Amino acid sequence: MPGGQGSHRWTFHRVGGLDQVALETGEDLAHLEELDPKLWVALACPTRGLEIDARTLELLDGDRDGRVRVPEILEAVRFCRARLRDLGLLVQPRDAVPIAAFRDDTPEGRAAGAAARQILRSLGQETAEAVSLADVARASKIWEGTPFNGDGVVPPEAAADEATRRIIADGLACCGGVPDRGGRNGLNRALLDAFWKALEAHAAWWKEAEAPGVMPLGEATSAAFEAIREVRPRVDDFFARCALAAMDPRAAAAMNRSDADLLALAARDLSAAPELDTFPLARVEVGRALPLEGGVNPAWAGRLARLRRDAVAPLLGAEKASLGAGEWAEILARFEAHQGWLRRRRGVEVEKLGRERVAALLAGGREPVAALLARDEACAAEVRAEADVERLVRYRRDLHRLLRNFVSFADFYDSGEPAIFQVGTLYVDGRSCELCVRVDDPAAHAALAAMSRMYLAYCECRRPGGESMKVVACVTQGDGDYLAPGRNGVFFDRRGRDWDATVVRIVDNPISLRQAFWAPYRKFGRFVEEQVARFAAAKEKAADERIAGAAAATTAAATGTAAPPPTPVDVGKMVGIVAALGVGVGALGTLLGGFVAGFLSLDPWWAKLAAVAGAMLVISGPYVLVAWLKLRQRTLGPVLDATGWAVNGRVKVNVPLGTALTERAALPPGSRRSLEDPYEDRGARRRRRIIWLAGLLLLAALALARQRGAWPFGRR
Repeated sequence: MPGGQGSHRWTFHRVGGLDQVALETGEDLAHLEELDPKLWVALACPTRGLEIDARTLELLDGDRDGRVRVPEILEAVRFCRARLRDLGLLVQPRDAVPIAAFRDDTPEGRAAGAAARQILRSLGQETAEAVSLADVARASKIWEGTPFNGDGVVPPEAAADEATRRIIADGLACCGGVPDRGGRNGLNRALLDAFWKALEAHAAWWKEAEAPGVMPLGEATSAAFEAIREVRPRVDDFFARCALAAMDPRAAAAMNRSDADLLALAARDLSAAPELDTFPLARVEVGRALPLEGGVNPAWAGRLARLRRDAVAPLLGAEKASLGAGEWAEILARFEAHQGWLRRRRGVEVEKLGRERVAALLAGGREPVAALLARDEACAAEVRAEADVERLVRYRRDLHRLLRNFVSFADFYDSGEPAIFQVGTLYVDGRSCELCVRVDDPAAHAALAAMSRMYLAYCECRRPGGESMKVVACVTQGDGDYLAPGRNGVFFDRRGRDWDATVVRIVDNPISLRQAFWAPYRKFGRFVEEQVARFAAAKEKAADERIAGAAAATTAAATGTAAPPPTPVDVGKMVGIVAALGVGVGALGTLLGGFVAGFLSLDPWWAKLAAVAGAMLVISGPYVLVAWLKLRQRTLGPVLDATGWAVNGRVKVNVPLGTALTERAALPPGSRRSLEDPYEDRGARRRRRIIWLAGLLLLAALALARQRGAWPFGRR
């Protein structure tokens, strides 16, 4: 584990309230394993959902667990250090490595340099000064086109003669195969070993058949045993029924099917009557032998005929037309050793080849295929060296960028280059959100990401053709009044492709101090709107009830029936309500008057402005304070941790950074604005002006009344 004390002098930058190491030189990378992991911003990241080459992440993920960790990062740096003269090349990302940059004082460097020159020679570019990722890809295609490519797999095409090709084909048919580097199916050494072991086991099993009694009829034994196996349960059933009839004469009739069963069967088409299979093979009688032809169940006649031909005739004579219980037991005893031999069957995988082909393969030996495998494996060192060249080129292009998003979050705090976890920009509700992270399950992600104290909008993004993904956008400027599930926007990924985005989930947190300042007034406005709506609904309901009552009275008069009596009015209750309302209005008037009197008594004029500002501060202050505390706690860590990262540092998203991550709609500099709106509601504008004018006149009248001593709200 890194973290030992070293002599290297590190440089740290204070960015976003976090000390982050600067990896600016090859020396910084060479001593990276000396840097205490507690100073790394991240300790692990996933290999999916990041804006960096997936193949590079696959090469970094040595244990193939889908995550890149600190030891794997350090192993990549050591890999480069063993092959490059100067790690400063990694700080200058390119998709090519100069030939002169390979070390010649280490075995790894010499092998990688030789492989790089071999790649260029195979492409006819002996004079090239650098090997690029495109060169490696083209050379890899050459390897894929040849059967000997160092992958330890030989397809049938690798053999020069038909006999060896047939051996490989037999192995593939029996034991399966694995694809080689070019996608062809072939055998590797493990499969060849398994194939040959199966051949040897099957041959040894057939050797056991030479023991006395195992093959009582020689080559015809298999056919005879199959005929016996096919009818044995039904023959045993027949002799058991006969034995039961001999034990009790009353059982003889019951062992045969009843008249009702026969009548039911008579009404059926016997050519397709499965019930016939369940009837006894022949009529059950005491001591009766089983007839093998004539008087047998027609559903079993063919199988009994095969039994007579393949087993009974060779053992008991061709003239045998029936079979007694003792004779049946004798036949079974003759095949008991054969049945035991079948139970010990081995090498089933190669049974389809047949006994003669198995013997021929063993006689010919496995050496031709083993020689092909040895020839292929001899290329492995060269292929591995070329794979190291590919890894080295990819590391030069991508490793430093990964370090700037792993050891530090330099790219995240640098406005010039988005971080690898920023997958695009969401445009919605008059703003653009650049801090968008890919997620798999919004519900599971939100459970942890809510700790980030950021306003999160989860979106489902779709493109024509069915392609879809889910992202979470961190909204860090403006307000969330009009953001809700179902709101649509457009998402642009890092490749510039546009996606239809729909908000599916919201995690609500303060977005800005401006939103917090106006929040109480907006809540009051919504409260007034709700009360007005309730009042209007109550009036509408009352009007409907009056109309319904009038209609009922009219109907009653027309039909001559008595109209329903009106609901009696509780006079005492009404008087109490009116009195309570009067007291409330009086109290509110007195309170309002006191406020107005106090306000008008303030001198000079700026004191009145200070009073208004103080009142607004009292109302909005608590909201702004709570929002300020939460905005100070905003951090990116939980958002990334919920996607598989292990963020080590407290990556804060303060107000200035949040303003940079989310941009609001603004007119371009130098734009001209015309305030003449042809669709403006001029009536509403006039009403607002009248209301403001009435308010000013009221204040002026109250001030004048106060000066003349005619103050309407009690004592001055």
